[in-house]
Amino acid sequence: MLIALAAGAVVGLALGALGGGGSVLAVPVLIYLLGFAPPAAATASLLIVLATSATALYGHARDGRVRWGTGALFAAAGLVPAALGGLAAARLPETLLTAGFAAVAGVAAVRMIRPAGVDAGVRRSGPAVAGAGAGLGAVTGVLGVGGGFLTVPALVQVVGLRMRTAVGTSLLVVSVNALAALLARAGSAATLDWAVVAPFTGAAILGAWDGRRLAAKVSGDTLRRIFGAMLLAVAGLMLLDVVL
Repeated sequence: MLIALAAGAVVGLALGALGGGGSVLAVPVLIYLLGFAPPAAATASLLIVLATSATALYGHARDGRVRWGTGALFAAAGLVPAALGGLAAARLPETLLTAGFAAVAGVAAVRMIRPAGVDAGVRRSGPAVAGAGAGLGAVTGVLGVGGGFLTVPALVQVVGLRMRTAVGTSLLVVSVNALAALLARAGSAATLDWAVVAPFTGAAILGAWDGRRLAAKVSGDTLRRIFGAMLLAVAGLMLLDVVL
């Protein structure tokens, strides 16, 4: 219970402050500290991400930091890949899922520690935006991560949003993708250990509110580096687990 509450708070802080990154911590915590199998951890992570992102989205929307039209179009491109990814994940070996997740966690860590750039870019063509949205949806569906750590840079560099607006809009995209992937895994949700998932989710929701406040007080670069260092350690441990 204590592990679930502590991990949920960290996941919520990351999602609320950065628009992503927290769900990448949720899966390894569920697997290595709470005893979930990788497929069950991915399903539980989607539930946690959906509830937390939707909560954080409300706060950012109230502050006027969500581009609803842009986010809806970006998310729409990822709906089918997210659903297909959720179906495919049930047929993939657990070792492959763990290795894939470790790779994604490593990419997320590098992006957080050394971001490629945060200034708004030039708005790209429709196919480029659709391709980015579809790719993020597939990652969400297969691995059970929200993909916010990839969505925020994509919204900045591909769509052309400013950083703060990209964080808020990312939460809309993450929520939609998580819902689509979760619906594809609906049968597996009934077997989850709700005594763990429920407090984890509750702590994450509360953490998301604190994360939004934290983002207003602490430098975004500092927050990204802290979470990035945590993710890098997680990715390394998961790769060791696969190899050994």
